[in-house]
Amino acid sequence: MIARTTGAAIRGLLVALLVLTPALYLPASTQNGTEIIVFLAILAFILTFSEYNSAFPSLIEFRDAPPINRLRFVGLMTMVLFLTLICKNAYTPTTVTSIFYSVGLMVADVADFPYSPVRLVVLMLPSDATAPLVELVRISAGVAYVAALVTIASFAYAVKLRGWPTGNGAFNVWTNLPLFDPTKGGDVVTRLQRDGRLNISIGILLPFLIPALIKLMAEFINPIALNNPQTLIWTLSAWAFLPASMIMRGMATLRIAGLIVEKRRAYTTAETTQTA
Repeated sequence: MIARTTGAAIRGLLVALLVLTPALYLPASTQNGTEIIVFLAILAFILTFSEYNSAFPSLIEFRDAPPINRLRFVGLMTMVLFLTLICKNAYTPTTVTSIFYSVGLMVADVADFPYSPVRLVVLMLPSDATAPLVELVRISAGVAYVAALVTIASFAYAVKLRGWPTGNGAFNVWTNLPLFDPTKGGDVVTRLQRDGRLNISIGILLPFLIPALIKLMAEFINPIALNNPQTLIWTLSAWAFLPASMIMRGMATLRIAGLIVEKRRAYTTAETTQTA
């Protein structure tokens, strides 16, 4: 009980720190921006703590199947921290921020090529966007997208080479997939495989579709103002992280479906052997 409560508190503090990171380094976006950010950080702490401190799951998936959620957190924290330091370089440059900006520039030069998601984000900007803003968005999008790819690759390594989730003991579907009802219509394996493929497909397409949709909607509604550094950080982090999270969920779901198939095959083989 004490270990679970301590772990939940540490997770809650880390998530709250993630929410606060841009506000600690960059100017507030509105007059009451600081109060809003603090409120969101407290809310994030409460939700995370209550979820991990409870014996019964509610929303968070794979909470007892590390390292998928740890990789998600590290990936998002890397995006937010890198983008915060890159944006800070435009206001109060230091040696550290200059290093991160230089690294981001090299990453953007690699990730920004014709028809890439990074190029589509740059093309999403209005025609009157200033050259420094365009360059900042290009670098931030490149860093966020590469960080998302590294996060996906890290989980793929855990699945293919480390045998996730079998190394953590028995996989409890109810605890790790609280929103999945195994008794609701159809074969469990078929449903898991369908959900996994759908998540991976949508995750691959979203980085391309989101900039295109925003560009089309800009004719009818006011576009997102990326000239505000905190807005830029959270917008591009969400643009890169949400598809990566969906792809990871799809990979995890397909892996669970594969394990169920293996269990069924082993059970059938054992039954056949006993009968013979």
